[in-house]
Amino acid sequence: MTKDFLSELDEKQRQAAEHLIGPLCVRAGAGTGKTRTMTYRIAHGVHQGVYHPYQVMALTFTTKAAAELSSRLQTLGVRGVRARTFHSAALGQLRHFWSYAMGGTPPEVMQYKGSLVAATLHRLGIATDKATIRDLSQEIEWSRVRLITAQDYPQQCEQLQRTIPAGLSPQTMSEVLQLYQQTKRERNVMDFEDVLAITLGMLIEHHDIARRVRDQYKHFVVDEYQDVSPLQQELLEAWLGPDNRNVCVVGDAAQTIYSFTGATSRYLTDFTQRYRGARVVELTTDYRSTPQIVGLANSLIAGAKRGDAELKTAVELTSACPDGPDVHFDSYRDDNEEAVKIAAHVKKLHAQHNIAYSQMAILYRTNVQSGPFEQALADQAIGCVVRGGERFFQRQEIRQALTLIRAAAGSVKAGATHSTPRYGLGEQVIDIVSSLGWSSAAPRTQGAVRERWDSLQALVELAKQREADGMTIVDFMNELQHRQESQAAPVVEGVTLSSLHAAKGLEWEVVFLAGCSQGLLPIKQAESPASINEERRLAYVGVTRAMRHLYISYAKSRHEGGAPRRQLSMFFNRHAPSSYRQKSNARSGTSPLSNRQKTKDFLSSAAPDVIEIFERLRQWRLAVSQELGRPAYTIVTDVSLRDIAQVKPKNLKQLGMIRGIGQAKIRDFGRDILALVRNENLDTCIYRSIEQVRNQEEHDDA
Repeated sequence: MTKDFLSELDEKQRQAAEHLIGPLCVRAGAGTGKTRTMTYRIAHGVHQGVYHPYQVMALTFTTKAAAELSSRLQTLGVRGVRARTFHSAALGQLRHFWSYAMGGTPPEVMQYKGSLVAATLHRLGIATDKATIRDLSQEIEWSRVRLITAQDYPQQCEQLQRTIPAGLSPQTMSEVLQLYQQTKRERNVMDFEDVLAITLGMLIEHHDIARRVRDQYKHFVVDEYQDVSPLQQELLEAWLGPDNRNVCVVGDAAQTIYSFTGATSRYLTDFTQRYRGARVVELTTDYRSTPQIVGLANSLIAGAKRGDAELKTAVELTSACPDGPDVHFDSYRDDNEEAVKIAAHVKKLHAQHNIAYSQMAILYRTNVQSGPFEQALADQAIGCVVRGGERFFQRQEIRQALTLIRAAAGSVKAGATHSTPRYGLGEQVIDIVSSLGWSSAAPRTQGAVRERWDSLQALVELAKQREADGMTIVDFMNELQHRQESQAAPVVEGVTLSSLHAAKGLEWEVVFLAGCSQGLLPIKQAESPASINEERRLAYVGVTRAMRHLYISYAKSRHEGGAPRRQLSMFFNRHAPSSYRQKSNARSGTSPLSNRQKTKDFLSSAAPDVIEIFERLRQWRLAVSQELGRPAYTIVTDVSLRDIAQVKPKNLKQLGMIRGIGQAKIRDFGRDILALVRNENLDTCIYRSIEQVRNQEEHDDA
């Protein structure tokens, strides 16, 4: 591969691409071109003769990502590299070696485990509904990928202080795990976790099979390494074997948002400890987002690095993009007004700035938040794509269209059409989808009718683009077949609605980050320091999806006419203009100048550890006062903060002896003040204090 080839990379990307042998860890921040770096590195290795393409395994977390990586490699002149998900790679090996290792044919792989979980719960006499089945399915997956057996589950649950879904006891959940495994064996089926676990067991028990696999694959690349589970890590190590160190991992600790599924970023953060002498390259230049968006993203992470072990290797980004507009903050009366105003803004951006609807997204914390936005966009006659809904190629109208396109392509290949079609590919596809009810004008109605039209319209637009490239109906059918296999759906011209989790890995010119209030982001159920840190990382993912325009908003009330109890998320409160957060201007009875002087004298003479506690307490007080809209001194006075920092109380009794700390303050803030003295997570203490006061207010109102 020539130097001109690698000159298309920046300095850090090139360093990673040139490191072909031995362990390599690429810490790639959002928008820094990690996929580009991975593909150029593989292509460079192949063209240099260091890699044989059939001996390279590139592991991704989605079929779409694998297909994109393969496509980019082909563009660089490289074919034959195995780009697979962990499950796809394992399943291929399992099917190939099953008859030799186990005999017979492998069990059927279940696409969804819900029905089997329901059957298991029924046998145990546990009442079920959709939510229970979903939650317990996730718990089963979590225990399997964490390599926790049914027998070890109660002990692990206690050690991790894990809350079990549906109110089950650890012992009952252990029984669920045991019976679920038994039910699978009885029905001769396996789930996706079995695919990984059985492949791992096969490689451990059959050394000849392990040797054949290791002879086949000499070089491994792992994308999104912060999301690997213990089970996936064990399988990766089994593929590598004890002597192979040719592994490149790519990840971003700041985007670790799947801990609830059993994923952990510790393999990324501890990579150099497991692979001594490993090369580490940090990609820090963000080619996606403006300096304004990158600045907010950096601030989000910087504020939590000290208290979040997951973030210790997170990179600080530098934007390579031109300046853009400031990040915009909005607050609304209620959820409905937020949806209506955002939909109107979407239409304005499209009309006045010619921004395509497909380049805009509305992101939120939970899927249940999508309803008002779907309705508001429908009222504006704007199409939308809800991520997490029915897959494009599984839709009935698309299956029907593919059947007709396949028939038309078959006629051409069979020689039934001896002359060139009288019209181009676009018109041919229009004829086909028109027979399915498509028309050139979008329907004014919404819901299923509009979704059907949007799907068929995506085929029409793709056909017109491919006609310009000189494609025939046969070429077009081949592309659709490839897209179906890799789940690379055509772009539907509509605004994307997505949860923050489902938005990971995507980007839009305009992002509306909606519902950014306490209790939604971070979500109310997040109480532990670890869960609040994960919510912060989720907010970071949302911010870094935006390329140029980022709008952050929240509704003060859920319903029209409701009490305005909601406040802007603690993650954004320090970054929003003062008009969107409450500031304390009231003063205590002492002279401000005098109080400031006393604090200045205190800071000039106190011990470093005392100053550290005092500053931590002041940060906590400022955030809590702003969120609650109260003067800072009504939370805790400077005098009390200075005394607390010097005395370092160890329990509530000692805290109560500090001047200015009465029973009400102990009730509302005592637990968190003591936690701050012990140097526990600042954000966790802020969040708990705010929730405690609001819960107490609701109790008093009742």
